[in-house]
Amino acid sequence: MSFDKLGLSPELLKAVAKQGYTIPTPIQEQAIPLVLAGSDMLASAQTGTGKTASFTLPILHILSKTEIKGRRQPRALILTPTRELAAQVSNNLRSYAQFTNLRSTVIYGGVNQNPQVKALQQGQDIVIATPGRLLDLYNQRHLSLKSISMFVLDEADRMLDMGFLGDIQKIISLMPAQRQNLMFSATFSGEIKKLTKDILNNPATVDVSPPNSTVESISQMGYRVDKSKKKDLLVHLINDQNWNQALVFCRTKHGANNLSEKIDSLGITSVAIHGNKSQGARTKALADFKRNKVRILVATDIAARGLDIPLLPHVVNFDLPNIPEDYVHRIGRTGRAGADGVAISFVSPDEKNYLRSIERLIDFSIPLEELEGFYTPKKPSKKGIARGEGKSVRKSTSSGSSSSSRGYKGKTTSKETAVAKPKDRKPKKRWY
Repeated sequence: MSFDKLGLSPELLKAVAKQGYTIPTPIQEQAIPLVLAGSDMLASAQTGTGKTASFTLPILHILSKTEIKGRRQPRALILTPTRELAAQVSNNLRSYAQFTNLRSTVIYGGVNQNPQVKALQQGQDIVIATPGRLLDLYNQRHLSLKSISMFVLDEADRMLDMGFLGDIQKIISLMPAQRQNLMFSATFSGEIKKLTKDILNNPATVDVSPPNSTVESISQMGYRVDKSKKKDLLVHLINDQNWNQALVFCRTKHGANNLSEKIDSLGITSVAIHGNKSQGARTKALADFKRNKVRILVATDIAARGLDIPLLPHVVNFDLPNIPEDYVHRIGRTGRAGADGVAISFVSPDEKNYLRSIERLIDFSIPLEELEGFYTPKKPSKKGIARGEGKSVRKSTSSGSSSSSRGYKGKTTSKETAVAKPKDRKPKKRWY
C-alpha cells in the first residue's frame, strides 16, 4: 500500500514525498485510517517503526479541514515524557505541515520560557509538550486547553516510570471531555492498562508487534565482564572494532560523567547527557554526535526516549538497567526504520538478576561471550559442579575472533553464533 491510499490530503502527501517516504510502515498503515475515522486508539509499537507519523499525519489532516474561528487556540495536544522526544516530534510535525497553514510549537522545561510564551501568544494549532512545563505555563495563564479536540499521550509507559501520573490526570481534567484520544506505549504494565480505561473511550487497538518485544533487525549479544574492567572493555571494543559512533547507557548521572571523561582522556571523543545537563548542553551534545564530531555519546535513561539518530550502528548497555522495560527502549535507538543495528550488554556478576529479568521480558536468551583479560570466572562450588555449572563457557581471545569478522550481523560459517537476533529465540543454559 502507498501513502496516497490512506486518505491523506494532497498537501500532506507532498510533504511525505519530500521526506523520501513512499510506502507506509505497518503502524502507519493501520493507525492512520483509524485516527482519520475519529476513533480513540491504543497502539503498541516499537521505537523506530514510524510511530510519530502515524499520529501527526492524521492530526494535521483533520485540523486542516476544520475552520478556525477567532483567535487560534491549541486544538491538539501531544504529551511526551522528555524534552528530546518533544523536540523530535515537533521537528517531524513541522516537516509534514510545511504545505499547510497550521502552526505548532513545542514547550518543555530546562530553557527560558519567554520564547515559548511568545509563540503561544502568536496562536498555535498544535502544542507538543512535557507535562511539567505545560502545567507551569497553564498556571501562569499563558495558554488554555479548552479547545483541545485531539490528545496524544506518547510513550505512556515512560510517563508513568518518571512519575507523571498526577500531572497527566491534572492535564486531562483541564481539557474538554469530548475529544479524540490516542495512546502509544512500547511496553504494557498493569498501571498502563488502568490508565487506558481512564483516558480512552472504546479504543481501537493497533498492535504491530508483541508487547515488550525488540526489533528483529537488532542483533543482541553480551559480554561477561568484571565490574572493575567495564571501562577497559569498552575502550578495547571501540578501538578493536573501530567504532565511529556508539550510544552507551549508564545507570547514573555520576557514572555517565566519569565514563565519558575517562574515554575522552584516552583520545576517544565523547560527551555525556543526563538530567543534570542544561537543555542547551544536551541539544549541543546530541547535535555533535549526529554530525560525528564526537564518537561516543554516554547517556542515562532520560535519553532512552526521543533520541532519533539515523543509522546508529551500536548501542552499549554499560550498566544493565534495573527496570527491564528500559532495555527495550535503550536498544531501540538502533535498528530504526528497518536498518540493522547491534545492542551489546556488559554483564558483571552482580547484574545477573537484571539479565534474568530482561530475558524473561523479551522472551529471548541473550548470547554471552568472554574476552580474555576482562572476566575472572568464579570457581563453581561442589554443588555447582554437580549441577553442571562452568561447563559451557564461550571464550574469545579477541573480539575480532567472533563478532568483528562479520560486523555483528550474525553471518558466520561457524556453528556457534556470538550475536543473535530475537527471531533466533532458542533457550540456552545460562551462567547463573
